[in-house]
Amino acid sequence: MRFATFRLPGVPSWGLIEGDEAVDLGAVLSARYPDLKSVIAASALAEVVAAAPSAPRYPLSAVTWLPVVPNPDKILCVGLNYEMHRKETGRAEVENPTIFARFANSQTGHGADIVRPRVSHELDFEGELAIVIGKPGRYITREDAFAHVAGYACYNDGSVRDFQRHTHQFTPGKNFPDTGAFGPWMMTPDELGPLPDLRLQTRVNGQVVQDATFAQMIFDIPKIIAYCSSFTRLEPGDVIATGTPGGVGAKRNPPLWLKPGDVVEVEIDRLGILRNGIADEA
Repeated sequence: MRFATFRLPGVPSWGLIEGDEAVDLGAVLSARYPDLKSVIAASALAEVVAAAPSAPRYPLSAVTWLPVVPNPDKILCVGLNYEMHRKETGRAEVENPTIFARFANSQTGHGADIVRPRVSHELDFEGELAIVIGKPGRYITREDAFAHVAGYACYNDGSVRDFQRHTHQFTPGKNFPDTGAFGPWMMTPDELGPLPDLRLQTRVNGQVVQDATFAQMIFDIPKIIAYCSSFTRLEPGDVIATGTPGGVGAKRNPPLWLKPGDVVEVEIDRLGILRNGIADEA
């Protein structure tokens, strides 16, 4: 199953994606489930599908995509989680994942522009797999980790590199508005299937700039979930971006910075394609 948050003419909603149609489940279930996060929190993803026959349907061309979960309690991001990316940054090997946080209002949806801020021209791409947490938990074991996953989505953890380098903390460079693209939808684990053999590609204007499989992660998903839940309680709707492969623009010679008019695509096998243009801040 594929679930998404979107805007229909003037109205934000959520629903099911079936083929080339968006099923507006929010139109018939909003009194009980005002948003997708509330559905996830109620463990009701399978239940709400029963309402699909009575819900209005729209062609995907009529939909404005919003971040899959626009209002997560937290967004945790894993840095340096592919060996090629660790090496290109010159960072030392570590025993535990490098974690930083994003704010919800730094996100944007599929099809929207990622915004290059007026204070920097060093806007970079980072194609990633995002986990959406389905069941709350603290001190989750590796063995139980997948039971806490509601689904997966594509993520572009856009980075403003010079602000990221201001200090040893990543936070400023990772939280400019409309730089974290998330979508188009969340796919449930039963539909996506096994993860290790899936390929992630990032393309800028059609050129492949990142290419890896999830088997190349330094810290796998059970380790990431177990580690994150050791220092914070994971909540339904929380998002974990699992890290980007090598090939980022900052480490190319010359650097490949995103500029207005560029188009960035993050594609994950079986999951879909997240596509965003680049625009300057108004």
